[in-house]
Amino acid sequence: MTDVNETAFNQPAFAQFLGIKITHVSPERVTAELPVRADLNNRFNIMHGGAIMALADNLGGTATTANLKDGQSTTTIESKTNFFAAVPIGDIAYAECTPLHRGRTTMVWQTRITRGDGKLCALVTQTQLVLERKK
Repeated sequence: MTDVNETAFNQPAFAQFLGIKITHVSPERVTAELPVRADLNNRFNIMHGGAIMALADNLGGTATTANLKDGQSTTTIESKTNFFAAVPIGDIAYAECTPLHRGRTTMVWQTRITRGDGKLCALVTQTQLVLERKK
């Protein structure tokens, strides 16, 4: 297995653009925080659903990366989001990603996104395909 700190903690530019702060990475769990700024809002001044989905997708990819062997990569092949409550601008979205299945060719992750008061905002289930990198 690759060094978790070196690969999984190394976030893509899009995650940095969004402002995602990874707070924990292990093969069993990834957590992160995302301050909800005005430029992440929708027309009702709450966190845009696409920003919530992007946060969860990034964590699923990070969690899979933490489980990859040398020479492997990953891509999302399915994602489903249920929304339960809004995250207001000025709050922080907290995300915790845990495995439902970690197989040889696919991994399935569940990401819970909550807000500062602990209320569940979204639950995302995502399937990642494990790819062998072409040499």
